[in-house]
Amino acid sequence: MSNAADPVAVDRAVTPPYGVGIAEFALALGGFALGTGEFASMGLLPDVARDIHVAVPTAGHMISAYALGVVFGAPLLAAVFARTARRAMLVGLMGFFAFANLLCAVASSYGLVIAARFLAGLPHGAYFGIASLVAASLVPPVKRAQAVARMMLGLSIANVVGVPFATWVGQVAGWRAAFIVVAATGLATAMLCRIALRPMPAPAGASPLTELGALKSGQVWLTLGIAAIGFGGVFAVYSYITPMLTIVSGMKEAQVPLVLSVIGAGMVAGSLFGGWLADRGVMRAIGITLVLNACTLGLVALTAHSKAAVTVNLFFVGFAALSMGPPLQTRLMDIAADAQALAAALNHSAFNTANALGAWLGGIAIAAGLGWTSTGPIGALLAVCGLVIWCAARRMSARSAT
Repeated sequence: MSNAADPVAVDRAVTPPYGVGIAEFALALGGFALGTGEFASMGLLPDVARDIHVAVPTAGHMISAYALGVVFGAPLLAAVFARTARRAMLVGLMGFFAFANLLCAVASSYGLVIAARFLAGLPHGAYFGIASLVAASLVPPVKRAQAVARMMLGLSIANVVGVPFATWVGQVAGWRAAFIVVAATGLATAMLCRIALRPMPAPAGASPLTELGALKSGQVWLTLGIAAIGFGGVFAVYSYITPMLTIVSGMKEAQVPLVLSVIGAGMVAGSLFGGWLADRGVMRAIGITLVLNACTLGLVALTAHSKAAVTVNLFFVGFAALSMGPPLQTRLMDIAADAQALAAALNHSAFNTANALGAWLGGIAIAAGLGWTSTGPIGALLAVCGLVIWCAARRMSARSAT
């Protein structure tokens, strides 16, 4: 029987064998591996294109292939393996991720690279979904959002450390070496999860049909809509940040990685802030973070002409963006009833939809001659649209309560 006061009570486990800290580190290491594998490919596109004899825009399809893998893999794997024990699921997902990245490292043609990247994306959302449930089960209910935030720190830190390191490895030893490093990190995660976590059976009565029941909930769809649209703004800016910084802000290309690290540092701080805020009211936290996103993205166009101002603002862009993650993940765990795994995994499908939407709309604005800084207002508009969906979700909740 589900517990309305504690949505993850069905996953409540005994204390991990080596303590909660080591268990959370193991879960976060998976996020680090996934984040590094997803974003490092962006900096390696010219090398990949040169090696497999295609144009850089064509090689860019490997980024889209990974995102498609996330979108399809998250709900599919969460539903199909609903009866699988949590620890076994995490170990299997990261083992598969490591295998897919090794395939990418040895791929000899464009088609094989695209296929390998699609396979690498399949476990992404399901891992984050299951890892969120496991992280929440390790702490008291009142601290579960902060536990989810600590698990998601791996994704944020990947943007500060993992992506620059993998890019450097790719530049020094070839792009294939970068994917071998990612594969090794995925394998290390699988081994550490096996050691640091206790066996965690799936909830009683779990099944693919039970998990698919989450799709019947209007609140689930509204929350996913907030993520898919409201979070898209940061990708409108992030996708075109290099030309904006070099052409508008007047930075040298060598300075861009430093700014990306600043954004990553903002993401780390934002993830922790989002978890703290969510434990004090999940829906309120979502609303506050959407407002923060709208404000920081709106300031991009005003600060872009100053190196110092744009760098400071981009820190807060990263801060606001990742502060949305823990509240949205926690909200889905609150409203998914017996379909916890699928709902939590779908959150990352929504984030990758946001990635595609933001980059597409930003590209349209630039192609229309609105300039590189137009991505900021476009991003702010997406955040405001997310806020409209949030208002609809609150109104629906109020009607249900009365």
